[in-house]
Amino acid sequence: MLTVGNYQFKSRLFLGTGKYPDFDIQKQAVDKSETEVLTFSVRRMNIYDPSLPNFLEKIDVDRYTFLPNTAGAKDAKEAVRIAKLAAASGRCDMVKVEIIGCDKTLLPDPVETLKATEELVAEGFTVLPYTSDDVVLAKKLEEAGAHAVMPGASPIGSGQGIINPLNLSFIIEQSKVPVIVDAGIGSPADAAYAMELGAEGVLLNTAVSGAHDPVKMAEAMKYAIEAGRLGYEAGRIAMKDYAVASSPEEGISVGN
Repeated sequence: MLTVGNYQFKSRLFLGTGKYPDFDIQKQAVDKSETEVLTFSVRRMNIYDPSLPNFLEKIDVDRYTFLPNTAGAKDAKEAVRIAKLAAASGRCDMVKVEIIGCDKTLLPDPVETLKATEELVAEGFTVLPYTSDDVVLAKKLEEAGAHAVMPGASPIGSGQGIINPLNLSFIIEQSKVPVIVDAGIGSPADAAYAMELGAEGVLLNTAVSGAHDPVKMAEAMKYAIEAGRLGYEAGRIAMKDYAVASSPEEGISVGN
């Protein structure tokens, strides 16, 4: 089981709800993924006009835990305000802190992310901050009370996969809270690799919603994350410079 604060999940796949071709495909992808956690941007929700389309119309909301994110926030004050707006729905006290500090690279603002994490933890939220693969910052977020840390594999939506496995490994090694890899995953191989490194979960959106067949990709990601986790728990063999026979000759009797 994946434990984040007071929550427990069987699935280690967190799935985003944006950018699908339509709500029917989105629902099918969500079903195939077998995720238990859906994330969405509070600022993109049509909370003021019920006549406008809403992705929740196609979703059995009682089946999922919702992880609203603060995308669009430019500083900690705005992120906290967005989180409180989401909490007012009564459906979620878990929040993904997302404060972009660079509009070109969409990398997170480390200073404002840390501030928002500290304040939201103090307010009683279950806080999952999105961060870069900065090893020191990940540790400071944990010390601030974050219930999980979410380092990006590579820039948001880039599909580049894990570009700095060493830093990601350092973050995983030092963390006492779950590390959930977020952003930049492009393929099932990327997701499996993240899990093999020891991550406890993966958050996906564009890799599924932007695929030629989002429904098949959602299912593929489910299996990749399961396989990667099993591989990590099983423990891979050590790499060697030379071949090692799988059928050694020692102990074999040779007839005359």
